Amino acid sequence: MSDHQDTSSSGGADQPAPPQEAPTRHTRFSIIWLIPVVAIVLAGWLAWRSISQRGPEITVTFDTADGITAGQTRVENKAVTLGTVESVTLSRDMRRVSVRIRMNADSSDILTDHARFWVVRPRINGASITGLETLLSGAYIAIDPGAPGGHYQTMFTGLESVPGVRSDQPGTTYTLVTTQLGSIGQGAPVFFRNVSVGEVLGYTMPPGGDGPILVQVFVREPYDHYLRTDTRFWNVSGVQVGLGAGGLKVQLTSLQALLSGGVAFGIPERRLDTPSPRAPGNAVFKLYDTEAEADGARYQRRVRAVTYVDSSVKGLVSGSQVTMFGIQVGTVTNVRLEIDKTTAAARVRIDMDLEPERVMSAEKMADQPSEMLSQMVRNGLRASVESASFLTGESMISLTFVKHAQPAELGNVDGIAVIPSQPGGFDGIMASVSTVADKIAAMPLQQIGDHVNDLIAHSDQRIASPEVTQSLQALRDSLRHLSALTQHADEGMQPLLKRLPALSAALQGTLQSAQGVLGSYGGDTDFHRDLQGMVVQLGQAARSIRYLTDYLNRHPSALITGRRN
Repeated sequence: MSDHQDTSSSGGADQPAPPQEAPTRHTRFSIIWLIPVVAIVLAGWLAWRSISQRGPEITVTFDTADGITAGQTRVENKAVTLGTVESVTLSRDMRRVSVRIRMNADSSDILTDHARFWVVRPRINGASITGLETLLSGAYIAIDPGAPGGHYQTMFTGLESVPGVRSDQPGTTYTLVTTQLGSIGQGAPVFFRNVSVGEVLGYTMPPGGDGPILVQVFVREPYDHYLRTDTRFWNVSGVQVGLGAGGLKVQLTSLQALLSGGVAFGIPERRLDTPSPRAPGNAVFKLYDTEAEADGARYQRRVRAVTYVDSSVKGLVSGSQVTMFGIQVGTVTNVRLEIDKTTAAARVRIDMDLEPERVMSAEKMADQPSEMLSQMVRNGLRASVESASFLTGESMISLTFVKHAQPAELGNVDGIAVIPSQPGGFDGIMASVSTVADKIAAMPLQQIGDHVNDLIAHSDQRIASPEVTQSLQALRDSLRHLSALTQHADEGMQPLLKRLPALSAALQGTLQSAQGVLGSYGGDTDFHRDLQGMVVQLGQAARSIRYLTDYLNRHPSALITGRRN
């Protein structure tokens, strides 16, 4: 063992010594290293938050992208931003614009098939101006979520105009039926007692252009509670001008109705104990042209009647009034010309709807109005066409009772009462003039003229005859004696008494001459009667002068003292 140790110790002197290990230096932690760590964590958190809050992407198509800018245009509802436009591209067919919108995460529940999108821009529609706030802030896309429920979707077709009613606006929608739209357009107001209570949503034209036009209107709460099943709508578009007994009448509902048109409705007259039920949503009503036409529709009981005329009916159209003593009792429903194929005779048929409820209540109205009408015809009731206004040329049917009318009975054609007619108005005057002219034409005017010529010729001969000349000469002498008697009345009684016999003799001569002329001129004429009257007066004058002469001879002092009793 010692040898081994020695060998080891001696042999180790020749080998090199093993190298020693270097001392280890430990690195210390630095706070600077926290900055990239925090940055990475923050970036990851922001990325996670952005991804978690990132809403769905939808696409809305419009006809034009006017006012829409990618990255700027917002999607809003009640001034709250719900999304932002990311891109605007054209569709493949180049007809529409596809707008890609990134919505917020909390807006996913409103993206259903009930949602509606439209672009809010400055718009002028009739008398209303909307979207003025976009002049400074720019256009934006508005969204109406619609009714709750619906199916989720991401593809939408945008509206080109602002919808008339929002889903959160309480009210009821109704449909009006009309044949003429007039100036009614989308956004036109709906009036109740001249108060705007709704608006027109739009209208639908019939397929092919035939049939009525359907107009959709919206009435806000609480005014929709006033609509009943018998409510009537009428057109109030523009200005209504009328000429009547009160003069010129101009009616204008509002300036908005003048520019954009409008409709109105009212509560009909009805009994309080039997009110009509409330009209349900989407109920259909007829739209009348005027308020008067809508008011006339409340008369339920009607009697159909016709009359035939063979004179001009210019100015008489469907809707013209039927009056009796100036009071409207019905309406003209049709005017047409009828020609008989056999005789080729032409006449005009006028159809009417008589409304007895206009003049009497339902309780007082007879069960059979036709029986009352038949009695009226027997009493002289006749129908005639008369002018309602000379300025406008409008005509109407007037039911009048004609005095001493020819007997007539109420006719019947296909179950419709036929009222006899007679010419009226200017035609009636011309008919009367024509009757007088016919009577004059039937007179023997030629023979009357010949007799008048003979009478004038014979009159000239009689006047120029010697008998008439002698009568006139004797009358002139009598007047001369009478004048001389008057002039010498103051000279004394003797000259007066001397002249009276001469005057009496002159009058006797005049009387005899006149009687001779009267005997020679016969006939029952005015001249003969006048001449006979003159002869009678001359006889009375002669007798009076003779009596005066006899009295003065017996009482000469009577001219001074007067007549004695």
